[in-house]
Amino acid sequence: MSGLLVIMGSGETAPTMVKPHREIFQRCGDRPAVLIDTPYGFQENADDISAKAVKYFADSTGRQLSVVGWRTAPEPGLPRERALAVLREAGWLFAGPGSPTYALRQWTDTEFPGVLAEALGTGKVVCFASAAALTLGSHTIPVYEIYKAGTDPHWVPGLDLFHQVTGLPAVLIPHYDNAEGGHHDTRFCYLGERRLSALEPTLPPDAFIIGIDEHTAGLFDLAARTVRVVGNGGLTLRRAGVSQWWPAGTTLPFDAFTDGSSFAPAAPAAPAAADRDDPLPLTSLAASTLATTARFDACHEARDADGCVAAALDLEQALQDWIADTDVSDEREQARSALRQMLVRLGSFAGPDRFTPLVSALVELRTSARTAKDWSLSDTLRDALASAGVTIQDTPSGPSWSL
Repeated sequence: MSGLLVIMGSGETAPTMVKPHREIFQRCGDRPAVLIDTPYGFQENADDISAKAVKYFADSTGRQLSVVGWRTAPEPGLPRERALAVLREAGWLFAGPGSPTYALRQWTDTEFPGVLAEALGTGKVVCFASAAALTLGSHTIPVYEIYKAGTDPHWVPGLDLFHQVTGLPAVLIPHYDNAEGGHHDTRFCYLGERRLSALEPTLPPDAFIIGIDEHTAGLFDLAARTVRVVGNGGLTLRRAGVSQWWPAGTTLPFDAFTDGSSFAPAAPAAPAAADRDDPLPLTSLAASTLATTARFDACHEARDADGCVAAALDLEQALQDWIADTDVSDEREQARSALRQMLVRLGSFAGPDRFTPLVSALVELRTSARTAKDWSLSDTLRDALASAGVTIQDTPSGPSWSL
């Protein structure tokens, strides 16, 4: 085997993974890149998901993707042969979000797993993320059925492609450090510790778990038999409830998974800010919303209108940057709500209350000028206020004004 198998925990179409994607594309050169639409093929907005992914890669990496339609296994004959021909010609094959069990139903007992193995055997890149990554191990978590529908925790057979190409009998779990649940445990791809602890003993004796954190990728180099961890999180080896974690920046041999007791990796030092060629991106749209909201609050308190506008613009840009990501749940609506609140609060800078002290002072100055019979200054002040939309009424009790 001489290819590169990339397993992404999440963020496959997020700003956080742009740099890894660019590096990975260098591995496959100018060979065609294809997006396989199977995992989300059951969704009514499947076309929209494909379009967003194609745009994401074009905008962020400059690569043009073609979409291989395999939402259901193509019928034998010309349609299937055409799809297989596109897959076999590609140098980079990608699949991502959706349902792992739906994908398995479309891929199992077809030529598809063999095409992936052939690609990895001939130096190509296979990049599977999120739901698609779950299918590659010996066993797969039926995420929707357990977490959404309440089915008792169980495994379903996976493609076992990871074992075939690496020699490692592993179960792959993306979204390993997920914290979406807040007060309830959604780690380990929404299983949580209780359910994973119940499932783990039912695996074969030689099997173990490889977990990939969100916005993180493991680059499994099949020729060198090493894996390099990139992104924002880390990679975990879990066997019989005992875990070992390696952070991004680590490179380790495949042997570390089968003889972990003799391997003690040193945590690499985080790169200094001056050594980075781009700033570390925030790991979610929710994090961007919190950060920009905090900046807006501070600037609003300081009456810094320009700072408030900059924070609002940064949040709008974050919404645009994360538009292709399929894992933001309700974060997009929360960001829109925060942006609307910013705009409403910005109105206070232009409201009457802000100008009251200034207008009142000018009206008092005009009154003093009239008392001193300085009609020229009085008229100048009146005209200036009128041009700003301020109407002055002289009454027996003194002048009053309104906008």
